[in-house]
Amino acid sequence: MNDENDIKIEADETLDDSVIAEETALETVKVLKEKLKKAVAEKHEYLNSWQRDKAEFINARKRDEEAQKDFARFSNESLISELIPVLDSFNMAMANKEAWEKADKNWRVGVEYIANQLKKILGEFGLKEIDPIGKKFDPMRDEAIEDGKQGDTVTTVIQKGYELHGKVLKAPKVKIGEETK
Repeated sequence: MNDENDIKIEADETLDDSVIAEETALETVKVLKEKLKKAVAEKHEYLNSWQRDKAEFINARKRDEEAQKDFARFSNESLISELIPVLDSFNMAMANKEAWEKADKNWRVGVEYIANQLKKILGEFGLKEIDPIGKKFDPMRDEAIEDGKQGDTVTTVIQKGYELHGKVLKAPKVKIGEETK
């Protein structure tokens, strides 16, 4: 009977070992599931962080490209601003019709050619004349010389104004009054 008891004790111990092994396996699976859940959460956190950083980098690159374009567009602003009085001198010389007509025709043609050549080159760099005649007076764009008449419409341009890529470099000097119909 001793042998029978020994076998029974051995069977009980084997049974206990398999239950313990199963419980250990379940605990191991539970621990692994928790680790997997943490790893997935970390992965999402890293992915989201990477995506935000990538978006910020793309936006920074776009801002830099826009800044470079603005720099290129306005890099010649000071030179162009210095040449505007030369344009004004050409305009004043040609505006005095009496004196202009007295000058030799060949000389006038040459001066007009030079003035047009200068305007064309400056235009290629983005300089445009501001023509406010008939438009509502805008103090951000225009400089009023005489406003004795009632109204808010630009009636006459005394001196031309210029803008570079939409930025006013020199405000036109204007007279304002009522719009005539």
